[in-house]
Amino acid sequence: MKTPRTLPDWSELAALDDDALPLLDTALLIASDEYPRLDPGPYRQALDDYAKAVRNELGQQADATARLVALNRVLFEELGYAGNHDDYDDPGNSYLNVVLDRRLGIPLSLGMVQIEVARRLDLRLDGVSFPGHFLVRMPLPGGIVVVDPFNKGRPVATSELRERARPYLDDTDPDDEQLLAILSPASHRAILTRMLRNLKGLYAKREDWPRLARCCDRLLKLNPGDGNELRDRGLAYLREGHLLGARQDLGLYLKRFGRSPDADRIREALIEATGGDATTH
Repeated sequence: MKTPRTLPDWSELAALDDDALPLLDTALLIASDEYPRLDPGPYRQALDDYAKAVRNELGQQADATARLVALNRVLFEELGYAGNHDDYDDPGNSYLNVVLDRRLGIPLSLGMVQIEVARRLDLRLDGVSFPGHFLVRMPLPGGIVVVDPFNKGRPVATSELRERARPYLDDTDPDDEQLLAILSPASHRAILTRMLRNLKGLYAKREDWPRLARCCDRLLKLNPGDGNELRDRGLAYLREGHLLGARQDLGLYLKRFGRSPDADRIREALIEATGGDATTH
């Protein structure tokens, strides 16, 4: 009997190449912070079963497009995966175990399910860190097809992609070169970073400082040089009363980024954390 693979160790992730990061297992590792008794085995098995169901619907010579259509039919019609339109800001939408249990999620988490099932079908799907709304793309000999996991995997036309991008480009349509750049594949690290930043934003709205600090800590495990996460973890520590952690993070931030535009504000926060004068060396 095989011993189940354990989840990755946070301390090892920074050293891995972006695409060497295991997407599914790191997403479950993120979830295990909130659900410490999480067993990854059933979730891996569920994705294996989904892939098997897709294979059962396909003929021997099915091309990539037919496999994608079958994958979407199994996930979104037969299994009932859907975007959580009613409670988009529920943090459960970003914890992959909850998404797989409820079959509800946001664009990013549903896209990860698509990508992981596709991988088991030898079908290449890539995430797209599209502004505002995560998408999924599949390369084809003549170009790419882009689909929207939040809306049952429907294809997104070029005209709609331009329209969606316009608000992030000073209300102008992207040209072909700009649009292709926006639609470039996201690395596993970029996808996992976006997942954690989604959670961080939700916990910031709720003023849940311990969970916000945890998100910052995990982001720093993926991206150790990120000054924004170091600063934000220090500020979250300050708000939850963990003054030693606040002093360490804010002091290190000022040492590394003392010329940043927010340096005066962070210096004031450091003074608050020390209860007196704050200096950096």
